[in-house]
Amino acid sequence: MAELNVDLVAADRKVWSGAAHEVSAPSMEGQVGIRAGHTPILAVLRPGTVKVSTTQATAVEAHVTGGFISVDSDLVTIVVDEISELSGREPALH
Repeated sequence: MAELNVDLVAADRKVWSGAAHEVSAPSMEGQVGIRAGHTPILAVLRPGTVKVSTTQATAVEAHVTGGFISVDSDLVTIVVDEISELSGREPALH
């Protein structure tokens, strides 16, 4: 299965980085799901939960207050205003 490279970044730090099969995020236009090969997008995030299905068969979830998501060439960058502690965190931060 093809992979995404995901970076989840808060204003003051990189929160999580790693390989994933799927990302789900709360955009202003509705929930957006991203898989490998997705067309490039730039979307504003509303408060909600970001979910990352990692290649290690775990799910990383965090509540965000807003921000944006950018997708281009299987690189997903999620920049958030504020983020709660991650659940399902794996040692993929690098």
